[in-house]
Amino acid sequence: MDCSKLAENGTPELGMEFNSEEDAYKFYNKYAFKMGFSVRKDYLNKDKDGMTTSRRYSCCKEGVKRKYEGDVMPKRTRAPTKTGCGAKMVIVLFRGTMKYRVHDLVLEHNHELHIAQCAHMMPSQRKVSVAQGFQTEISEDAGFSLKQSHELMGTEAGGMGNVGYTRDDLKRYLRTRRERSLKYGEAGSMLNYFQEQTLENPSFFHAVQLDCEEQITNIFWADAGMLIDYNFFGDVVTFDTTYKTNKEYRPLGVFVGFNQHRQIVIFGAALMYDETIDSFKWVFGTFLEAMCGKHPSTILTDQDHAMAAALSIVMPETFHDLCTFHIRRNFMKHLGNHYKENSDLPYMFGACMYEFQEVEQFNRVWEAMVKKHNLENNEWLSGLYKIRDKWARCMMKERWTAGMRSTQLSESLNAAIKNHLKLDHDLVQFFRHFNQVVDEKRHNELIAEYEMRQKLPMVGLRQTPMLVHASETYSPTVFVAFQNEYGESTAMVILRQQDAAMFVEFTVMRYDGGPERTVVFNRNDLSVRCSCKKYENEGILCGHALKVFDTVGIKIIPPEYIKRRWTKRARAGDCFDRRGQEVVADPKVMISTRYRELAPAMIKVATRAAMSKDTSKVAITVISDLSKRVELLLSESEEQHLQNQKNLNMEERDKIEIVNEMGEAVVARDIKKRGGGKKSKVMRSWVDKFDRVKRKSRLSRTTQTTVSESEPTSVSFEEYMFMGCRSSTDSVSTHSMSQTVNGPPNVVAPDTDESQTIHRLANQGPPASVPTEWMHLRFSIFFKHNSIRDVLMEERGIISTHCDVDAYHVFAPSPQGRNNTQGLQLRVDVASPQNEVDE
Repeated sequence: MDCSKLAENGTPELGMEFNSEEDAYKFYNKYAFKMGFSVRKDYLNKDKDGMTTSRRYSCCKEGVKRKYEGDVMPKRTRAPTKTGCGAKMVIVLFRGTMKYRVHDLVLEHNHELHIAQCAHMMPSQRKVSVAQGFQTEISEDAGFSLKQSHELMGTEAGGMGNVGYTRDDLKRYLRTRRERSLKYGEAGSMLNYFQEQTLENPSFFHAVQLDCEEQITNIFWADAGMLIDYNFFGDVVTFDTTYKTNKEYRPLGVFVGFNQHRQIVIFGAALMYDETIDSFKWVFGTFLEAMCGKHPSTILTDQDHAMAAALSIVMPETFHDLCTFHIRRNFMKHLGNHYKENSDLPYMFGACMYEFQEVEQFNRVWEAMVKKHNLENNEWLSGLYKIRDKWARCMMKERWTAGMRSTQLSESLNAAIKNHLKLDHDLVQFFRHFNQVVDEKRHNELIAEYEMRQKLPMVGLRQTPMLVHASETYSPTVFVAFQNEYGESTAMVILRQQDAAMFVEFTVMRYDGGPERTVVFNRNDLSVRCSCKKYENEGILCGHALKVFDTVGIKIIPPEYIKRRWTKRARAGDCFDRRGQEVVADPKVMISTRYRELAPAMIKVATRAAMSKDTSKVAITVISDLSKRVELLLSESEEQHLQNQKNLNMEERDKIEIVNEMGEAVVARDIKKRGGGKKSKVMRSWVDKFDRVKRKSRLSRTTQTTVSESEPTSVSFEEYMFMGCRSSTDSVSTHSMSQTVNGPPNVVAPDTDESQTIHRLANQGPPASVPTEWMHLRFSIFFKHNSIRDVLMEERGIISTHCDVDAYHVFAPSPQGRNNTQGLQLRVDVASPQNEVDE
């Protein structure tokens, strides 16, 4: 910009010159900010080379609002903002100097200018910068709402006036970002996201299922960290589905487990189209494929029959455990009517589920409960008893469950997911926010790892070798559980001891009473087996076994009774994916690891080479050659990466193929939409339909007829209206109609016996021309005529049609046939399933 010809006060003048069009706009916009008006870029002219030759900048209030030219005025109109202001600045390119000169200038405005406090709200002064946009994206990914993000920006800038944009600008920016991420369609953007994750980490696993129309139905994915977690802690898995996490209302299924700190770890997730046996079979089969075919020992689910059927097919060797929480909830649902004041039914059922460890005791109390409350014929309770081996403690005490009895892990995770996700999120946003939940759980594990190394365990009896050994072996959470069992062992007494050649049988019981337990000790391998089966079920020695160990003089935990999954080094070892490659949770961590290995060696060589001139020259030459080789290898790697990115160009997304179940390469057309979600439209009641037909009849009326309700006008035909109920019928049929009427719908001949005609038609049913499958033999008739409305309202309760009929129009062919119901002709207008009104 030529500053020599600018006015001292910053006011534009004729003859001013600017180096570029952008400089001219910045100058005029700065002047507009000071004066209190907004600048709008108007017309521009370009030459054949595309260079701008002239440009006009106008006040945003230039021009006038166009008059609406439609037939029907819109319900809501925007308030006018244009006043025909003539303020402007026109610049023209002078070829001699190749600068833009102010050619035309008008400074006067015909409207009131904004005050200085509102200047930042003017459109030309608002802009979301690159840095602000990046910070906004981070805030959105972190789960901040639009209002919170804007307020945070205002706080950092020292006030909303210093931010430089409004909340609406921020909303438009984020909407543009979402549209940009979905410019290839929902299916293309999802596949693009999966491919990008695969490029970052080749161990990332994803799979989609297509239907016969080549639409994506089910989606499964698991990142490298999930594969590693399953490798170390995948012996017990819980699976549950939850809704309201995405706008399609697809059920989200998540595979969850315990780590060594008894914290949540996620093994994989699936967005399902429905909860059928076929969908569950695909999800479970794909999960095993991602985990290299490694089956879990136990899987916990709710009482879903489709899920149970799929598990019996895909994982027949895996023990299927049922969630006790869902069983108790279903118990209240099916047997709530048997509850009475001071009833012991829930306590007896809870004892059968949690307390009894002997089968005989369980059967005895169950039979007593059924007889006492007369539940012999209850089908749900009988069916639950048949599968008692999946939920009763006495039946499951030898099953390995890691102490899990319910899917509360999944329920807790579902609550965390719903805190991060919103129904209006698209698929890319869904995956991004779901990853935040996963990162949050992994961060909690890092906190536990830090505290495990930072804080010393709280050992109750520091002189006890077994507790000291346990504190050095187990994670802090598991050590607390073990220490509690050791404390129980100090309260145990040995009632009897029977010696044999190899085995010693101990009968152990608490000193203050309780059930007796039998512990068998093997003298050869120093092993124990307790009848309570706590170690087999939870992986921690019980107090009965610890009492026997103390009696026979074993002061540390035998190695065979230390479950590795509960130790501090539970994650020690390598993990390999289905292709045999080592799984790395974060490839970037390897870069820093390699740097720590290379840097000391390079520094040592440089230090020694600097000792003389000759060695320095040799080192420089070798380093130069080494640098060229490194750059060559990196350039080849970058070219391959760019080629992969080019292959991901979704403008050619038709070339991205998915192998279906038949082994054929097909192209995913789209994400299959799922019905049953939140609708933007609501069903119309009969009153709404009545008013709608009334308005429609009034608008379409071509002849004006004045009718007095006290003195009805005599006409040659009648029009009555019938209202029906909604169904799934989507056809529209018109039956024989001798004549239509455009007159008012309440025209009735004076000699019509109204009440007799009403009841005759209501009980007689429709004419034979109407398909009988569309309606019941009885249906209500609603007239708009006030004199018979009271009689018709009583008939409203017998509506029982099987289709949504907007209107039945009954016509008498002549005045003589008004009272002859057999001569009436009927036109049936059947509505489609989409016949709904906006909220």
